[in-house]
Amino acid sequence: MFGICNLSIVPLRSEASDASEMVSQVIFGEHFEILEKTKKWSKIKLSFDSYEGFIDNKQYEEITESLYVKLQNEHPIFSGELIDFITDSENNLTTIPIGARLPFLNDNSFQINNITYKYEGKTVGQKLSKNAIVEIAYLFLNSPYLWGGKTPFGIDCSGFTQTVYKICGHKLLRDAKEQATQGEVLSFIEECEPGDLAFFDNDEGIITHVGIIMNDYNIIHAHGKVRIDKLDHSGIYNIDTQQHSHRLRVIKKMI
Repeated sequence: MFGICNLSIVPLRSEASDASEMVSQVIFGEHFEILEKTKKWSKIKLSFDSYEGFIDNKQYEEITESLYVKLQNEHPIFSGELIDFITDSENNLTTIPIGARLPFLNDNSFQINNITYKYEGKTVGQKLSKNAIVEIAYLFLNSPYLWGGKTPFGIDCSGFTQTVYKICGHKLLRDAKEQATQGEVLSFIEECEPGDLAFFDNDEGIITHVGIIMNDYNIIHAHGKVRIDKLDHSGIYNIDTQQHSHRLRVIKKMI
């Protein structure tokens, strides 16, 4: 079985319960495989990053395997506005965040099963440069931190980097420790360029944080909110507290 998200932002939970931890989110237009299905909950695996979790059965549409395969082979088009909306044939409005997927968009319209939607906002459908990564990242500035979040309404550190890279046409895995397995290691901080990623670990040596490097050794990252701080050989220097908040582990070139 297969499905697609037809709502703005849907929680992906660690267990089949409304009280369970939200480990990520499913954004409008994301498609997935349904691994298990009970009366209320479905365990799914997202196509984009293979992330697994539980979603409420009322918060998605089932699709055929043939449509799933077509979505797999389609070059994705994403909404490029920070916040925008789509309307269906009855003029019902659905708000969508930046990075929502618009499947098979053509002449400002697309279809999911038997419902036709209209979208007239900005779109992104091609790979963008590393400079664009920093420009897109700026759009999320001051978005509140939310564990498992992937939108301007609330976002975590790896959700931030993954979403920014996705909008720019590049694929990252979901969690910081997984993203740290991708890309090319840079030996020195002086080698980094805007758009590269910096990873940070805890006392046990586990990578728990990630941010996007900017010009002049600044870094934009989600810590309380999406904010800009200084990056040095030790880690992130918080410009408000004037203390280091994260310990640098590795810098990686992703593209």
